[in-house]
Amino acid sequence: MTNPAASTFVYVTFIRTTPERLWTALTDPQFTRQYWFGVHADSDWKAGSPWQLVFADGRIADTGEIVEADPPRRLVIKWRNEFRPELKAEGYSRCTMYLEPLGGVVKLTITHVMDQPESKLIEAVSGGWPHILSNLKTLLETGEVLPEPKA
Repeated sequence: MTNPAASTFVYVTFIRTTPERLWTALTDPQFTRQYWFGVHADSDWKAGSPWQLVFADGRIADTGEIVEADPPRRLVIKWRNEFRPELKAEGYSRCTMYLEPLGGVVKLTITHVMDQPESKLIEAVSGGWPHILSNLKTLLETGEVLPEPKA
């Protein structure tokens, strides 16, 4: 049962690819750098293993632990922000990535939950995930990332 006072962000997208290719895109550091604006994920992707997102300059963006890895279907990460003190203070969130093949596409559902109301981390990821996942979708479908948005 989930906490009704938890903060939750859910994003669903459909990507013309295979579950295996999408899994690789989500877990391979060389691939993540392409659509995550130079940031890469580092882990061996096994339950209980450490996980981190690393900025291009080597600083640690986020850390945590792989809670569950069922390639190429489901990935669950215990996730804490490390570079913004007000977000780090909220503690660990939980990010679940579910890949569901539907014919020639894969439905990717990201659910990011913080076990407290009005989480600033969930507010932050609510702005970040759509940009990152749109970039991922475009890269997998066209071979290129999106141009940087101009304000």
